Amino acid sequence: MTTLDPAAGIAAPEREAPRPVTLAEALPVWLRVAALSFGGPAGQIAVMHRVLVEEKRWISENRFLHALNFCTLLPGPEAQQLATYVGWLMHGARGGLLAGGLFVLPGLLAIMGLSWIYVLYGEAGPVAGLFFGLKAAVLAIVLEAVQRIGRRALRGRVMTGLAAAAFVGIFVLDVPFPLIVVAAGVVGFLGGRAGHPAFRPGGGHAVKPEEGAYLFGDDALPRERTTWGETLTTLAAWAAIWLVPVAALLLALGPEDVFSRIAVFFSKMALVTFGGAYAALAYVAQAAVEQYGWMRPGEMLDGLGMAETTPGPLIMVTQFVGFLAAYRSPGALPPLVAGTLGGLLTTWVTFAPCFLWIFVGAPSIERLRGHRALAGALSAITAAVVGVILNLAVWFALHTLFRTLRPVALGPLTLDVPVLSSVDPYALVLALAAIVAVFRFRAGMIPVLAACAAAGMGLRLAGLI
Repeated sequence: MTTLDPAAGIAAPEREAPRPVTLAEALPVWLRVAALSFGGPAGQIAVMHRVLVEEKRWISENRFLHALNFCTLLPGPEAQQLATYVGWLMHGARGGLLAGGLFVLPGLLAIMGLSWIYVLYGEAGPVAGLFFGLKAAVLAIVLEAVQRIGRRALRGRVMTGLAAAAFVGIFVLDVPFPLIVVAAGVVGFLGGRAGHPAFRPGGGHAVKPEEGAYLFGDDALPRERTTWGETLTTLAAWAAIWLVPVAALLLALGPEDVFSRIAVFFSKMALVTFGGAYAALAYVAQAAVEQYGWMRPGEMLDGLGMAETTPGPLIMVTQFVGFLAAYRSPGALPPLVAGTLGGLLTTWVTFAPCFLWIFVGAPSIERLRGHRALAGALSAITAAVVGVILNLAVWFALHTLFRTLRPVALGPLTLDVPVLSSVDPYALVLALAAIVAVFRFRAGMIPVLAACAAAGMGLRLAGLI
């Protein structure tokens, strides 16, 4: 079959649809996607688009974007859920487990290895210098995330106001992150339902007409189409996979044990982490440092530096948090064994819900097409998340650039204010250099992280930090 090429005025051959792919044939492709999944969700989604849409032509552009919008509505890492969704679309539950599981595996192994190195050699000169440099680079990367997401999400005064309210709520008033997400979602749902123009989808994706055929085009039916009874069975099965271990730990060890606390806290986090990893980190950092005392503020930056430099979802930083929590309260276990189990438990309760959302929700995804109220809720949550990420950037900056913070009372409120004389000049210079590299010269994340890490190691070896 041929189509008319309007530019040349001649008939051009239409690309044929790829032949069906077996699960075994899909395995190396998903391994490749997992190995290349650096750069946070934006980079990971770009890799999947290039491989799945442009190169392999497994899924059409419209189908890919619709799946991405669906995954963005869900709590949890949207890139990992998108991989799970496409795997499910092609090969059912087995395909979803393969694609989603492989997406997590490289990061799991890398963060676990780095966690061991951190607790065994973290105070050694070169290693301590490496993490000193990573903190400065991470600050620039988080600021860039604020700009990137804000440019897309803050369309008009209403959305900007929501972001400002979220920042004040979490930074000044200490409002819990889940409450901010729920409040923004309710405002957006009501605004979208009423047809308010501020809550309409931005339509930022310009979709080109389909060129040739895909394995799953716009009208293709998914491999698995489930009844409501089957959907309820899937819900019950995956809820059990996720929550039965949590219940078992609570019954066997009690609610005050560190493993029980890890299981409960990160299970709650899995329900409210709308807006991606940076938004979740504000919630995790606040609780892990201030509420549970699992780690120090600077260590959260170290963990984020690990996650930024390894493949996989950025939310894998939570594995480092769980590792440190159990390592420092091992009970009768050797600390390294406890830390390893704590990290694996954190990963389990973080990602098991992701499979639940996809396997239960994907069969009904078409029902979400054009849902005005849901689109409004998503827009409002995304705007609020900008304020939450800005809070994270300020929090990181205070703990990276200043050695001492002092509490200042403002009526019934208390804010941590930096002691200006305690500024770390080397951290400040490195952070400014990273910010200039990212914003002025558009340097990539990996080169900036590598350069700052090398500079930090050099400063440490020279005895300057």
